[in-house]
Amino acid sequence: MKPSYRRRLVLTLAISAVLTASAFAADSTEPPTNPQPLKKVDVKGYVMPDDAKPKLDHIMKEVDGPLITVTKKTSITKLDFLPTIIGNNPREVFSQTPGLYIAEQQIPGQVNLSYRGIGNPQESEYVGVFQDGIPLEGDWIGFPTLYVFPLPQTIAQVQMIRGGSSLLYGPEPPPAINLVSQPPSKEPMAGYTENVVGNNGTFATFNKVSGTQGNWDYLLDAHYRTTDGERDNGDNKLRGADLHVGYRPDETSYTALDFHAYDLDTGNAGLLTAAQFAANADQTTTPHDRLWTQRYVLSLSHERHLDEDTDLVAKVWTGYQDQASRSQDRGAAPTTTTLQDEQFRFAGIDARFVHHWGRGNAFTVGTTLYHADAPFRQWSALGLDADEYDRHGAACTTPASTNCAKLRQARSTKYGAVFAENVFRLAHEWHVVPSVRLEREQVDIDETIKPPFLNRGLVDRSVSHNVPLFGIGVGNDFGHLNESYFNVSQGWRPVRYFDIASPFGSTNSGPLNDPDPTHVLSYELGVHGVPVPGLFYDASVFQVNVKDRIESQQILNAPLGNTINVNTGDTRSRGFEGEVSYDFLQARDLHTAQHLAVFANLTLLDAQFTATINPANLGNTPAFSPKYLARAGITWREDKHLKLALSAVSVASQYYSDANVAAGAPFLTPAKVPGYTVADFSADWWVLPQLRLLGGISNLTDKRYYSRVFFSGGIDPAPGRTVYAGFAYEF
Repeated sequence: MKPSYRRRLVLTLAISAVLTASAFAADSTEPPTNPQPLKKVDVKGYVMPDDAKPKLDHIMKEVDGPLITVTKKTSITKLDFLPTIIGNNPREVFSQTPGLYIAEQQIPGQVNLSYRGIGNPQESEYVGVFQDGIPLEGDWIGFPTLYVFPLPQTIAQVQMIRGGSSLLYGPEPPPAINLVSQPPSKEPMAGYTENVVGNNGTFATFNKVSGTQGNWDYLLDAHYRTTDGERDNGDNKLRGADLHVGYRPDETSYTALDFHAYDLDTGNAGLLTAAQFAANADQTTTPHDRLWTQRYVLSLSHERHLDEDTDLVAKVWTGYQDQASRSQDRGAAPTTTTLQDEQFRFAGIDARFVHHWGRGNAFTVGTTLYHADAPFRQWSALGLDADEYDRHGAACTTPASTNCAKLRQARSTKYGAVFAENVFRLAHEWHVVPSVRLEREQVDIDETIKPPFLNRGLVDRSVSHNVPLFGIGVGNDFGHLNESYFNVSQGWRPVRYFDIASPFGSTNSGPLNDPDPTHVLSYELGVHGVPVPGLFYDASVFQVNVKDRIESQQILNAPLGNTINVNTGDTRSRGFEGEVSYDFLQARDLHTAQHLAVFANLTLLDAQFTATINPANLGNTPAFSPKYLARAGITWREDKHLKLALSAVSVASQYYSDANVAAGAPFLTPAKVPGYTVADFSADWWVLPQLRLLGGISNLTDKRYYSRVFFSGGIDPAPGRTVYAGFAYEF
């Protein structure tokens, strides 16, 4: 550990010790002669006033189980407040999530997210995404890509934590997004079926039974969705199922077993040049490419109330994910394809204690352990329609060889962390939250077959890093249900497999391919609250400093293809982020069953390179850093009668390359992705207490646009207008 980190660790622990000692000393002080009554601030057992409860429709609890979120900026979206979301439309899932950028694509599966200009949104590599606290990435550490996203019908709540997320959840720069699964019904047995049809041959069905009987609860759902796609070879089929069984022997203990299965088969219509997109955005450039994704995760969770002040929350999980693809070789008349397979076998454990003490204070401590094996293989096959499993064992001997193995790597990661955090409630409604997290990663690669066109040795590499992380938060409750917050937190991005040994580079791995992990320091100062009935607001200013970005770099004076992965520079992102929501009917009656609400959120972003090994990029705007990102909408909700939602997102133009220049041949894409505004409408109408009609229009005006562009300039068109209708029946 470096001396500076030791000093910070000692300082943080010393602050915690002093504050803890002061708090306990205050508890043990003899009472004054004329004691004055104190306002009760004990979080545990605190009864929230009615006009404060709507606050929890927008932000997380200050102490949410074992998570301390006070002084951290958080957002939540309760999907039960929205009409049913159908199809491949993350815009609606995140319609009320401020600042989250979505690089959209037509095929389901991959969800591309980024935040505040930190990293390429491709497959959400710079955003941590979790389901019930379990990472959704293929390999959380070595290959953190998002190829799987749960159906909205299975999600109760979308949680988003900013600066302190790395201290709560671990690797990846902030933010962290946690998808909370729907709980079982409280009835002995409840059922639900949903069936929808739409344009482009869309058909979707979702079916669920759940209930609670005695000490047991259960949930089982199965779903299927298919569409022909908007372009030739854009068809896809998605199948999945979820199982939950819970047991509560008494009020102090709860154990649950959960299983999630996901199977996607989809075509890939290919990237377009700028001229092709302008001429016909529906054309297909890769009529034979295909993607297959399967994921299965089994988890066991346990919650125990150890005493009136202490709780344990623990989970252990294991799973398997397979990402396979078929890609036709490029050329005027391709005759061969490359079959690729990335498998991920992973397991993890996360255990956390939370102890409430003194006058509303809370201390949490825990550990996370994770391991993954991730073999990576490629084969060359003669023909354009090779089967997913048309694989051959012998190594290719020349670049022109077919029906042979092109690449084989054994890869694995190990990760461990310990962490602690405390919220101190001080006088005059102040609270202070110091945090510390110590992490270690180890990445191993053992290559036995390399691409035949590369003139280098086989990769045999092992890299490890120890990273301490610190954070401090300060806040104050003022006025009526208002709170200020200030948070400074460190985060980091572990090195990936490709960072330490790209299988497609011509340079031997070793000292040249040994970048430092990317480090992040986030500052956030803001205020939020519900000062009057029906109104929620949150406004903050932020700055995020990113040090040691990792990118591939061409070696000077070396043949084409000789690349190394290096730390290319630092960036700084700063700006404003705010949201407001006003419920006209709740303003008149806090207990109303009818809600008419308008909402809007806005992020203003100023991002630039502050240091770089390429002098030409100094001062440039990092890729995918729009100067503004705004969302707004209106919702009407009356439970068991009607739900309506009209929402829109508007995104400023942005660069897709850090160089801020247009792409060369063959794509010739302009330097900036044009700005766009897209609207969505959806509705649920109960015609009977158990029967409702569903309908909606995504991309209401059929806007033709793109937001996903590869470094080469290849354009992936965004979805066009989708119209759907159907029904749901529940009992």
